[in-house]
Formats: sequence, structure tokens, C-alpha cells
Amino acid sequence: MMKYGCIGETLSHSYSVEIHTRLSEEPYELRELSKEELPGFFAARKFFGINVTIPYKEAVIPYLDGIDDLAGEIGAVNTILNREGKLIGYNTDFDGLTALLSRMDVTLSGKRVMIVGSGGTAKTARALAKRSGACEILTVSRTKGVGDLTYQELPQAAKRIQVLIQTTPVGMYPGDGEMPVDLDLFPKLEALVDAVYHPIRTRLVLEARERGIKAEGGLFMLVFQAAKSASLFHDTSYSDRTIESVYHSLLQKKENLVLIGMPGAGKTTLGGMLAERLGRPFFDLDKEVGKRVGETIPELFAKGGEAAFRAIETVVTKELSRQDGVVIATGGGTPLERENLLSLRQNGFLYYLDRPQEELLPSDDRPLARTRKDLAALYDKRTPRYRAICNAVFQVHGSPLASCDELEKDWRNR
Repeated sequence: MMKYGCIGETLSHSYSVEIHTRLSEEPYELRELSKEELPGFFAARKFFGINVTIPYKEAVIPYLDGIDDLAGEIGAVNTILNREGKLIGYNTDFDGLTALLSRMDVTLSGKRVMIVGSGGTAKTARALAKRSGACEILTVSRTKGVGDLTYQELPQAAKRIQVLIQTTPVGMYPGDGEMPVDLDLFPKLEALVDAVYHPIRTRLVLEARERGIKAEGGLFMLVFQAAKSASLFHDTSYSDRTIESVYHSLLQKKENLVLIGMPGAGKTTLGGMLAERLGRPFFDLDKEVGKRVGETIPELFAKGGEAAFRAIETVVTKELSRQDGVVIATGGGTPLERENLLSLRQNGFLYYLDRPQEELLPSDDRPLARTRKDLAALYDKRTPRYRAICNAVFQVHGSPLASCDELEKDWRNR
């Protein structure tokens, strides 16, 4: 018998177990079910409480004995309790989305809102927008008649939209990098929510932020709705402080620690030391590129020039950045390429290792920094950009051990 857990079609990348086991000592498990298995699962009723995810938030409703008023209004269920043999459905996604918008300081009142998708989460977003007093609410679907608009009809309406809520799986791992809509179509967009939480920041979120638009992924929404589900499961409540603690703990566990900076700044040395201390895998991007082509970086430069190196570097950067909970030491020029930066940011927290120029040493194995003159020119060109794109600046000084101590402390306390 499954006491508590989550059902869905594909759950291999779910974070639910990690969240619920931090909220309660009760066991929580994942159960992948096909549509054909749903009738038997609900007929058996061998669970105390479950969460429901894609694609069954609407499909489970016919199997229930009752439904909460809010879930009934929405038309989607993500939490089910077995109360003495009676199955009752609830919707805590509503609470999660409400909390996320509040955290972003975004109001839907009087706003023109577009919801991408037509599933259970889209219905939740529509109900919230309606309750919040949005002046216009449009849903976009691939199927004509299911939503207000098809994707082909979207461009004209997009011109007046102020808040965009993305509820489809587009952009989710392993399809990270994909975008369901073109943000160039939204000249008045003020805020964007993407319900996808893996990766932490989808390409849609990152491109919105590039435009100065408030934008967040769905990780906080996931944690908040899970806490509300757990409160129903265990007849208790969780404080905002507890929910924030679970969120930050999960974020830190999943987020990659990415070191950027000049050649010779100490990225490889500190990265290896930090990875060992934190119990994380470590990847030196230049070495990974070398492994991919079976050549050293100078050999690759000599054969195909910088362009050949950058092309392979972009592929490797994207692959490494799709992982979570790792330490990555980039090449000096890696994050300065836009595609690489977007890849690194989707799951990464970027530290710029700022070592004084006079402490940097030229080297024959660094094609762009073989002489003092080359290094100085590179430093002047790159330093302002490193500062502009990083999440935090770390001043490298003293021994590697002392620097590692300070960086580890900063990482754990951020």
C-alpha cells in the first residue's frame, strides 16, 4: 500500500519526494501510471493521500467521491485524500501560483493576462486571474476551440498582454531550450511565470529577464503547493518560514555552482576543491571539450581556430548545464557567448572569481593569453562583462585553501 505519494505519467525528474520528506517523516513515493491503469488504481483505493501531476489533473475527477469547492470551480485536482474510503479532491496549485505571484510582487488585478496551455494548471491560472480581477484573460491552445486562441492566432492578441503564465511542459528537461512563444510578440509584457521547474530557469524565463521583465520559474510554486498538500495529508500547517527553508534548501541542492573568470583566476583549482567538500561532481569545461575532440585546446585552436573551439564549447556547455547539483569551471571566454550564458544560467549560480591582474600569469596552453600583453588586453576587455553577467563577485586572494574556505562559506550562507 502506498501511504502518500504522487501519480503521473512520467515522474523520473520529479522533486516531490525530496520536498515531502523534508516536511514529514511519513514515507512518500512516486507511482508512474498509464491512463489504462487509472481505473484499477482508484478502485483499489490503497493510499492515504496522493498528489496528481501531468497529465491526470482532470482525468482523475470521475474517480472521486467528492471535490473541494475551489477544485470544482477550477476543474482540476492535484491532491486527493482518502477519508475513510471516500476520495476527496483538492487543488493546491492555486495556493502555489498565488504565493509565487505575491513573492514576485505581481498583481493580476486590472491586467490583461494570457495563459499558455489548456490543461489542469492552465485552468488553475485562469481561475486565479478571474478571482484576482484581471480585465482580460486569454488561453492559448494547440487545438482550436479548446482555448480562446490557437498559436496561429496569438500574435495579434499578444500585443496588449501584460502578464504571461506558461503552463505547458515546453521547455522542461529534456526539452530545455525550447520556447512555446516568441517574446518579441509581447511589447507590453510586465511579468511572466513559467510553471516548469526543471530546469530552474527555462529559456523563456531567461529571455524575459534579458528584456527587463519580472520572470520566475515554477520551483517555488512547486514547494508551496506541496506544503499545502502535506498540510492536508497530515492535518497540520507549515509556516511561511518553513516553506521558505524547504525552497532554499532544494534550490541550493539543485543549483549548479559555476565559476567564471580570467584564465589563471583559479577556477579549476577552487572548483575541484569545492566539489570535493560539497560532495558534488566537478567538470572543467576546457578539459571536457578536449575529451570530446581528443585534442588539447591549443591543438584545436591551431587546427580550426577559435571558431571551431567555440562551436564545440557551446555543445559541451549545454550538455553540462542540463545537469543539476554540480560544480562547473568554465573557460575564460565561455560565459561571454550568449548561448553559453543562457545554458549556464538555467540551473547555475555564477561566481566571478576576481583575481588582481598582476597575479594572473600568461601560459602557452592558453591560446588567447600566451603573453603579458595578450593577458592585459583580455583583462581590460572581459572584466566589465564578467561583473555584468555574474550573480556574485568573489575576490580571490591568499592561498587556494583560504580562498576555498571563504567561497564555501559564501555558497552555504547565500
